[in-house]
Amino acid sequence: MFYGGSYYYLVVILEIFCAIHCLRRGTQGKWLWIIIILPLIGSLIYVYSEILSNRSFRGPNIDVGSVINPGGKIKKLEEELQFTDTFANRMKLADAYLAAAQYEKAAELYNASLTGAFAENEHALAQLMIAYFELQRYEEVIPIGKKLYKLPQFARSKAHLAYAMSLESLDRIEEAEAEFKAMKGRYSYFEQRYQYALFLIRNNRDQDAATILSEMLNEEPHLGQVEKRSNRKWFALAKNELKDIPVRQKTA
Repeated sequence: MFYGGSYYYLVVILEIFCAIHCLRRGTQGKWLWIIIILPLIGSLIYVYSEILSNRSFRGPNIDVGSVINPGGKIKKLEEELQFTDTFANRMKLADAYLAAAQYEKAAELYNASLTGAFAENEHALAQLMIAYFELQRYEEVIPIGKKLYKLPQFARSKAHLAYAMSLESLDRIEEAEAEFKAMKGRYSYFEQRYQYALFLIRNNRDQDAATILSEMLNEEPHLGQVEKRSNRKWFALAKNELKDIPVRQKTA
């Protein structure tokens, strides 16, 4: 055993807790073997993915190696691109850079790929917007957003969220709010609505923010299990933010 003393028992308790939790939720096919083979690391990954963040590994998307060693996946994709320089391989690597918060590399590769027949590729442009936003290159987000604006898939996408938040960062507050409002919807788009509430809080409109957060939480009981699970993170954040509003008002 790699653990000694009380640490060993803590690991065992954590492993048992995770095993029981996944059995009760019916996800043992995805998780049980990971928890057994990697008692500490597997259990920590399970807690983060299924309990804290609610980002589940599903079916073929389970990639324990990339979670434990994300650099390994990127290195493999870099080698694949070096061997076969195709647009598809470029996108796979750029997306991996973006997911790993290597925003400079992601932006560079997306940009380099926007040539020829792929000069207006929607995926590359949308992902480039997100990379630019994370790099605080807000001025460069806006023109790309205008290119994609009329596409149906842009309406409530993460790229649209980056567009709205870039407008806010450039002090174009009214335009930013119009974009946040366009991303609202009942029983859906909880990340966008949560970010709209934060926008309102940043602009000293706590009561408007509280209305949006309350609406989100009121809708939660009426969702199916899949929707609840995939949006648990946003409900948890909404609850915490809603609790903080009266506290903030008292200390203001």
